[in-house]
Amino acid sequence: MKKIRENNFAYIDGNNLYKSISCSGWQIDLVRFRRWLLDKYDVQRAYYFIGLIPKQKEIYSFLQKAGYTLIFKEVIYNGDGKPKGNCDAELVLESVKDSYENNCDKQVIVTSDGDYSNLVDFLKEKNKIKTILSPSLPNKCSILLKRTEVPIVYLHDVKNKIEMKKPPLSTES
Repeated sequence: MKKIRENNFAYIDGNNLYKSISCSGWQIDLVRFRRWLLDKYDVQRAYYFIGLIPKQKEIYSFLQKAGYTLIFKEVIYNGDGKPKGNCDAELVLESVKDSYENNCDKQVIVTSDGDYSNLVDFLKEKNKIKTILSPSLPNKCSILLKRTEVPIVYLHDVKNKIEMKKPPLSTES
């Protein structure tokens, strides 16, 4: 008997995903991650919220080819010349809009940032949250997200399914 697929959406805080995984000492394979989201959580659309830096267009192109729907935030630069493109408001707005318009069955939130705890509480109240995927280790994931009592899956625990595989060592001399 064929499984009935849900129409679930993922909302990925791109900066939080990148920084948290990097701090954990491994690299995520975003193609494998997108496939895993579909297979594990029936994620039909995966929004990836990211700061817009023109010289990064190859990364944006790669993400789109991998199946992500990109939502950009114009970045500003601090005094040290470091880009800042906080996408929290855009992620919350898209999630709430999709919830109200009933565009998806359930939502998967990919972050470790406690700033999203109110969104998670809202989605829980509306029976629209599937899970939180935390790119941080359990001791680094916000207590505010943990207090929502929504299931949290730590990406480190599924690293073997989504990690960037190192190319095999060459046997040529």
